[in-house]
Amino acid sequence: MIAVAGGKGGSGKTTTTLGLARALSRRGARTIAADADWDLPNLARLAAETATDGGPADPDLPGGPEDETTVRDAVRGTVPVRPDRSEPTVLAAPDAPRSVDAFGALAALDGATPDGAPVLLDCPAGASADAAAPLRAAARALIATPLRRAALRDAAKTAAIARRLDCPPVGAVAVGEASVPDSVATLLGCPVLGAVPDGGAEPLSDPAVRSAYDELARRLGETAAADGWQIA
Repeated sequence: MIAVAGGKGGSGKTTTTLGLARALSRRGARTIAADADWDLPNLARLAAETATDGGPADPDLPGGPEDETTVRDAVRGTVPVRPDRSEPTVLAAPDAPRSVDAFGALAALDGATPDGAPVLLDCPAGASADAAAPLRAAARALIATPLRRAALRDAAKTAAIARRLDCPPVGAVAVGEASVPDSVATLLGCPVLGAVPDGGAEPLSDPAVRSAYDELARRLGETAAADGWQIA
């Protein structure tokens, strides 16, 4: 599993998780994207609002976030997780997150998903115990960050925390940028695998953003973190 992590809120983690998951699906991978930010969950809602397959975008209609399979459902086997190659399977946060052991559930998720399926965890911001849970559960981290000075400083802290939790960063992605200075890789201690341009209010519908996530998926697929992934 790969934890998509960053510094403070607004670093682009959720958009990156979903954009990358969709790009991996376009490459033929049976991909799972799970919401690990249980205090501020919005991965399922973003997926519903940006659906491109003709599915409902209204969260109050069937197929919206209220009908999403949760991480807890997947781990318990209440709803089997059977992702296909047309669109990633999105797992929402539990309905009562405080009643669930976050680390235990996220760690068990790896065994509840099909072999060879990439699993991306949308992490909480900051350095709290909640933020540490997905980093402890995942094998590697992908650091998402804008290139603002404060954001880079926070991203470097997150990368250091990930290493301490035995979840070394496989790479980083610059959010809202067309190019990245070489110094960013040095600061974060990992290669920059991609740069995603600013797509405005609806970045996931922007062709340039989509292409950037496709390139990120390609480069991520060439790393050791992708060993065992089954991509058609």
